[in-house]
Amino acid sequence: MVLTSHDKLGATGEKTGFWLEEFAAPYYVFKNAGVQITLASPLGGKPPVDPRSESPASQTEATRRFKADRVAQEQLAHTVKLANLSASDYDAVFYPGGHGPLWDLAEDRASISLIEKTFAANKPVGAVCHAPGALRYVRAPNGALLVHGKKVTGFSNSEEETVGLTKVVPFLVEDMLRSNGGVYSKADNFQPHVVVDGNIVTGQNPASSASAASEVLRLLGKSAR
Repeated sequence: MVLTSHDKLGATGEKTGFWLEEFAAPYYVFKNAGVQITLASPLGGKPPVDPRSESPASQTEATRRFKADRVAQEQLAHTVKLANLSASDYDAVFYPGGHGPLWDLAEDRASISLIEKTFAANKPVGAVCHAPGALRYVRAPNGALLVHGKKVTGFSNSEEETVGLTKVVPFLVEDMLRSNGGVYSKADNFQPHVVVDGNIVTGQNPASSASAASEVLRLLGKSAR
């Protein structure tokens, strides 16, 4: 699981990072299925959590479980540095969202390489909400942009407008996926929507995070519990 290290919300003076539910829900989907999880980030160490995702209104069963899980908290506090990972050591990669990935993971060479090698080995690549932004510069083995001609989803323009950050983010996920040739689809704002195309799994928003993780499990030949 690859998390952002970026904590500045553009020039607003506010903080951002990864979205807690989009980490916690997939984490426990994988954990419950007996999957061994490595957590990584560009800088290593403790990745920043978006403060808004810690608000009472954003809490779910998974986030509450995480808050009471000292082992998981300790693991999150010591993520591996992304550049030190080898794609060959893992069966799948999964990217939780939050606005942070739009600034660092979208541009990070180690992240781009990890996704490219994972995809080329026909292993699952999962990303939810803003994390499909990490696919921006990723290319398929044939040199084409990875999402070109692929069915994908991600945080929609209308959802970004609803949260009031259209003018703050470096790019809009929906626009990027479309301009890169992705066959983009979406559900109504903040409703679950997961798209699978080959070994690429994308989820639209926080409500899609657990289902996206379950689809990655399915591609691995495992079932969610």
